[in-house]
Amino acid sequence: MNIIEDLEWRGAINQQTDAEGLTKLIEKKSIGLYCGIDATGASMHIGHLIPFMILKRFQLAGHKPVILIGAATGSIGDPSGKSEERVLQSEETVAYNAQKITEQMQKLFKAGESDSEIRLVNNLDWTKNLSLLDFLRDFGKNFNLNTMLAKDIVASRLETGISFTEFSYQILQSMDYLHLYRNLDVQLQVGGADQWGNITAGLELIRKKEGAEAEAYGLTIPLMLKADGTKFGKTAGGAVWLDAEMTTPYEFYQFWVNQDDRDVVKYLNYFTFLSQEEISSLAEKVETEPHKREAQKTLAAEMTKFVHGEQALADALKISEALFTGNVKELNANEIAQGFKNMPTFESDLTEQELVTWLVDLGIEPSRRQSREDIQNGAITINGDKVTDLDFVISRENSFEGRFIIVRRGKKKYFLVKLV
Repeated sequence: MNIIEDLEWRGAINQQTDAEGLTKLIEKKSIGLYCGIDATGASMHIGHLIPFMILKRFQLAGHKPVILIGAATGSIGDPSGKSEERVLQSEETVAYNAQKITEQMQKLFKAGESDSEIRLVNNLDWTKNLSLLDFLRDFGKNFNLNTMLAKDIVASRLETGISFTEFSYQILQSMDYLHLYRNLDVQLQVGGADQWGNITAGLELIRKKEGAEAEAYGLTIPLMLKADGTKFGKTAGGAVWLDAEMTTPYEFYQFWVNQDDRDVVKYLNYFTFLSQEEISSLAEKVETEPHKREAQKTLAAEMTKFVHGEQALADALKISEALFTGNVKELNANEIAQGFKNMPTFESDLTEQELVTWLVDLGIEPSRRQSREDIQNGAITINGDKVTDLDFVISRENSFEGRFIIVRRGKKKYFLVKLV
């Protein structure tokens, strides 16, 4: 099975500009291919990962991927998928974003490193010294206004309005493809479904500049939707980021482990490098033993390990087990910060105080009577230890590293107390 057949089996291809031509080309030689990401944010989220996982699959099949960081295009703003004009970011912000995303790509794919077969480039390098006259004469002359207006990415914005800046975005992206075609032998661009218009514009520019016989292709991935029709990669708290400071490894693990049975096999196909046999086996278990959630656990483990590493996965599993069993005593302060990030949180300047009144003062208990009743009934645990003594005095000695105290009321109601 070649790489295209594998992608088709995984359901990872939406459109191709010339499926037959691309298949013949990859059977004949090792090709260069690229995917880009604009520097519009300081971190990628999981939706951004999908086309880059395609690049990795091509690398494993013996091809030569290029990752493009769009500091130039990120300064302009892609109108694709946007109903209104973007707010332009400062040059300093774009440069910072480009650096942070570059670091993520280096970590995830070893991109740009000497022992990696994945190249890393920045389109600011070949656009920053281009004059306006050269841009208009050398590139603008090759774009027909009627064709540009007919592209979905532009046509969808004509009613609400689109600036010349965003209108010209497809020219800049086309210039990227031409530059990589000429200088790095790149013959395939991979992108999301919303990039079809930009990709085909790049192919048109290549053929005008290099001749109609130029071999260049485009491939897009499907729009990722969950089984309930909502957009993939969003939670109640917002996007799921690859930056551990923005989405902790524990939160990241929990996102994957909580996926719907109807979606999990699709995500295994898209995001993991498990074999077809392994995925088929997990798909069967979704049907026969859904309560074990083995597919979800495998997906969560593979993705957490890929993005954050073995130790982060071990930490996420440790936190998950502690919260499931209630045995939080083995956690350290950093693990507590991850696992209890979204729990009800209070602050306390505690030195020492009777537990009965401390719980009321914080707001964990509504009254002293209720506080005494819950303590007597064994419903209160402090850092995993049940407290039934009404005279119990709590102090900073009852904390994790002087930072946190975990209170549990009943079987499942957790509260995090930060000591200040």
